[in-house]
Amino acid sequence: MPHVSSHTVEGYRPGAIGSLAALHAAYYSRHWNFGLPFEAKVASELAEFLVRMDPVRDLFATAWTGDRLDGSITIDVSGGGERGAHLRWFIVGDAARGSGLGGLLMDRAVAHCDRSGVRSCWLTTFAGLDAARALYQRRGFALVRESDVDQWGGGVREQLFMRERP
Repeated sequence: MPHVSSHTVEGYRPGAIGSLAALHAAYYSRHWNFGLPFEAKVASELAEFLVRMDPVRDLFATAWTGDRLDGSITIDVSGGGERGAHLRWFIVGDAARGSGLGGLLMDRAVAHCDRSGVRSCWLTTFAGLDAARALYQRRGFALVRESDVDQWGGGVREQLFMRERP
């Protein structure tokens, strides 16, 4: 298992779904007032992904310090649809923010796409997540659309970012 600083980066481990849903719920409720609909969406969609995940095509990377989940990123190639691979559940917890973990996870995701021959990769996010946006843009993602669609239930402006393989 690769180590970055004190982080062990691996895939699924028991408790990952609950830990990842909790990490998202804690951050997005505190900073964006997202509630139960958001947490339930993260947990249910993550569980559905992990059950159908193709370990060769898809990527589920988690970063842990002991038993604490500090971050994650997913590349859903097999369920990404017409747009290509779907980057999902990218987050770095408060304890690891500023440690370089976000960049490491993004680099791993982009390398997985390039190694797997993925033509394009997309993600949805929302306006105001400036640190994440900077990580996306430094790795070749570009904002292609904004809309008032709010799939997360927090009154935000949704954004679609795309990355084409160089």
